[in-house]
Amino acid sequence: MNARPNPHSGRIAVLGTGKMGSTIADRLARAGFELTLWNRTRARAEALGIGHVATSPAEAAQDADIVISSLTGPDGVRAAYLGDNGALASASDQLFIDMSTAGAEIVAELAAAMGQTGARLVDAPIIGAPTLVRDGQAAILVGGAAADVDRARAVLGALGEVRHVGPLGSAARLKLVANSMLGDLIVAAAELQVAGEAAGLDPEEVFWVLQRLVPSLGMRRAGFLEDRHAPPLFALRDLAKDLDLALALFRGSASEIPLTGLAESFVSEAANTTGEMDITSVIRGYRSSTPASAMVGVGPAGEPMATRATF
Repeated sequence: MNARPNPHSGRIAVLGTGKMGSTIADRLARAGFELTLWNRTRARAEALGIGHVATSPAEAAQDADIVISSLTGPDGVRAAYLGDNGALASASDQLFIDMSTAGAEIVAELAAAMGQTGARLVDAPIIGAPTLVRDGQAAILVGGAAADVDRARAVLGALGEVRHVGPLGSAARLKLVANSMLGDLIVAAAELQVAGEAAGLDPEEVFWVLQRLVPSLGMRRAGFLEDRHAPPLFALRDLAKDLDLALALFRGSASEIPLTGLAESFVSEAANTTGEMDITSVIRGYRSSTPASAMVGVGPAGEPMATRATF
């Protein structure tokens, strides 16, 4: 059932119509919201056939009551908001909702740039694949003042469950925790899938056990068992970017993160060759190792000997 728009939510601008941004726009359009879209490559926004397509972020934001951004990384966010004809050139009393996974530092930078414009900002990254957004079943982490979160909820509620997790920047930091968990899990699952097969187990049975423990792996069955990693649910290059942001955050707070650091090195190395593919493509590094050294070999005295996959 489609969510019904709040009559006070007004006009919505969506900046960025990549895989997630286009799904957000589609979901909001089906929920009855009036949309203006902007994308760096205009044709991608036009191809959606939704609402009006603006020539710049400033134009998109000019007549909007709420401006949603879903962009790749801090540089993309910075360009769309602060660059030539950026969205903040039109800032007045809008509510800006940044749904990008770009870290907390860019959120603070945007807040400072808004200054005395009267505009408000919340950070609201999404937990879940575009398919969940499409069905209104995603989880949206939101950081910001309570009144701003309540204002955002009228729109974000159409996308899924809205959870206020703390002051501005909290959601951006928590999303990096979430994607670090995803990185740790996907590397561990790839390692154990190949190790189980190398130990003589049926690949289907190995995957059944892994999925039993981590049900979300089910949507990535084709990658683990059939070496099919396209079209990606989540590109490996984007996970590498997120893990890089996460390590900077965690190391800045003096956290001990050896496991996530190792996962980041595996993901980043694999992304050099399969960055456009789904995150499941990290398994190729393990499969490229010889069966005797897939991950655990046998030393001269018969003892287990850890070896690194070839990415």
